[in-house]
Amino acid sequence: MTRLKLDRLGIALSGLCAVHCVASILLVALLGLGGEWLLDPAIHEVGLALAIVIGALTIGAGVWRHGRIGPLVLGGVGLSLMGAALWGPHGAGEAALTIAGVACVATAHILNLRFHSF
Repeated sequence: MTRLKLDRLGIALSGLCAVHCVASILLVALLGLGGEWLLDPAIHEVGLALAIVIGALTIGAGVWRHGRIGPLVLGGVGLSLMGAALWGPHGAGEAALTIAGVACVATAHILNLRFHSF
């Protein structure tokens, strides 16, 4: 898979993560459904691991290629926020940290794609 495809995959995974966070809160809080698997820590740990691997491969390679450090810094901030979300209890705070983190990571991937095209 090429770096550009991996950047796009990173953006898609970030979006899916944000949808998962919002849907989990709504389904569990409003309907009482799916808490045992939607809030399973393994989902979050695997998601973070995927984000780290894809981000390191694509954004790291992008910085090497285009020489702009901004996407790497922004991606690192996003991954840090996502990691911090794993330390707290499930709920609105965790979702807010995670969504802020995935927004930063997705933006870093978008910047990486744009800088690649210059």
